[in-house]
Amino acid sequence: MTTVATPRIDRRALLKTGAGALFISSIPIPASAAPEDMQAAVKETFGDGPIQEGRVALSIPPISENGFSVPIEIEVDSPMTEADHVRRIAVFSPRNPVSTLINFELGPRAGRAHVSTRIRLAGTQAVLVVAEMSDGSLWSGAAETVVTLAACVVL
Repeated sequence: MTTVATPRIDRRALLKTGAGALFISSIPIPASAAPEDMQAAVKETFGDGPIQEGRVALSIPPISENGFSVPIEIEVDSPMTEADHVRRIAVFSPRNPVSTLINFELGPRAGRAHVSTRIRLAGTQAVLVVAEMSDGSLWSGAAETVVTLAACVVL
C-alpha cells in the first residue's frame, strides 16, 4: 500500500499570503481611458460632422484640489431664437473611464445657452465641450485643469 503525502499549509504562510493579498487589493488603481475613447464618444454623440472651434466658452479652475467635485461653467454664443439656438451641449473627458461626462439638451425657450455644474475628473486633463446648433453645425471649446487628487479610481 502506497501512501500519498498531502501538502500541509503552515499557519504563518497562510497569514503572510492573506496579509499580502489584503495589501495589494487596498492599493487604488487609477481608472483611465485613452484619448481615442473620447474621440469615439464624440463621434457616437454627434456623428461625423466637422467640429469648428469657437462660440463655446468654458470656465474651469486652472487647479482643482479635488477631482471629486470640479466646477464647470459653459456658455455658447447664440441668440437662442427659434431660428438659431443651441440644441445640445456635451462635455467629454479624455482620461475618465467613461468619456462622456454630461449631455444638456436646450431649446429656444431656454433664453440663454448657459449651464453650470460640477464634474468628476480622473486627473489633469483638457476637458472638451461640443455644442450642436439648430442648423446642425458643431462648435467646440476646451480648457485644461490640473487635478491634484484624482477622483476616478478603482478599488
